[in-house]
Amino acid sequence: MTSRLMNLIGISLVALWLPAAAQAQGVMGGAQEGAERGNDNAGPIGGIVGGTVGAVTGGINGLLGIEQRPRFRKYVIERHIPSYRYEEPLNVGVVLPEEGVEYYDVPADYGEVRYKYTVINDEVVLVDPGTRRIVQIVE
Repeated sequence: MTSRLMNLIGISLVALWLPAAAQAQGVMGGAQEGAERGNDNAGPIGGIVGGTVGAVTGGINGLLGIEQRPRFRKYVIERHIPSYRYEEPLNVGVVLPEEGVEYYDVPADYGEVRYKYTVINDEVVLVDPGTRRIVQIVE
């Protein structure tokens, strides 16, 4: 195979693999991981493509990445945030009541997370403050 064909195959593989990795890690983690994997698989061009795709995909969700979740959950538990009791099943997409639930800002240590957090039925959740809709259950 020619070098050009190998680069094309590498870039294609990176483009297919990156969205899942970047979504799990957020903007910074997605960009870094994408650039490293792209560079490893397809050289400098792959690094540029991988970093860009990783950052965009990670930023779309603005959620906590897989590696951040245990540390964030521990952070919330250590603050002894009172747990709100919700009678319905707790799932992503559930809209929480207007009253009785207190929402807290996610510290800057976790990146640019545009959501707030709270504790519902002893589960740490991220909530869209404009709609009160659960966007992530932090496990």
